[in-house]
Amino acid sequence: MENRLTRLFQEKKENLLNVYFTAGFPELESTGTILKTLEKSGADMIEIGMPYSDPMADGPTIQASNTVALKNGMSIRKLLLQLEEVRNEVEVPIILMGYLNPVMQYGIERFCAEASRVGVDGLILPDLPLHDYEELYRPFFERHNLSVIFLITPQTPEERIRKIDNLTNSFIYMVSSASTTGNKVGGDEKQIQYFERIQSLKLQNPKLIGFGISDRGSFELACKYAEGAIIGSAFIKVIQEKENLEQNIEKYIREVKASETVAQ
Repeated sequence: MENRLTRLFQEKKENLLNVYFTAGFPELESTGTILKTLEKSGADMIEIGMPYSDPMADGPTIQASNTVALKNGMSIRKLLLQLEEVRNEVEVPIILMGYLNPVMQYGIERFCAEASRVGVDGLILPDLPLHDYEELYRPFFERHNLSVIFLITPQTPEERIRKIDNLTNSFIYMVSSASTTGNKVGGDEKQIQYFERIQSLKLQNPKLIGFGISDRGSFELACKYAEGAIIGSAFIKVIQEKENLEQNIEKYIREVKASETVAQ
């Protein structure tokens, strides 16, 4: 079966919007509503966080959402059941983001098989060592047609970036700065130099910039230097308000993507 991420990158080359939310937040059964509303509102792909007690790459907003989701009773098993229920109602590519420990406890091969079966297209596991992926786990992901997305930062050496580019079959996650999620992309000189340096490498895979994308301005800035951007912490703040969830999501995504609507 064709991977939806692969198809998306063949069909659309710029202004791609990936939106992150934590499964089980704000409420245990919010997943389906958020997925359907994001697709309807114009998100190009959706990244769902599998809550974990120690989300080391995440800032305070996403950490807090993880805590709430775990208290609500969210688990990998529960999320997979939710996706199975809603997948025939949404076409958008779905990426699961999480940490290696819970996936290992679930069983990597079992996890890959079940994720693929319920319509997951890609995985982001920030603490999965590149060497372990190559030597141990790559066959599981490939057998189940799951794209594994790796992160690069301003400190990542060119040799490693090239290696990641060779191992990638969807997109490269460009972390905007050496920090946790939630800090603002504002286009300071160092940041722009980093974006330009990555641009100059002429990598074969598309790149999406994440960490600090929160509004139309930061989304447009990221899209100048990459094929798209990822919004996380700012969207978690939008859905914290349980009332009018669908209207709040639609309004926010419309504001972020307003320039694309004008351009069409």
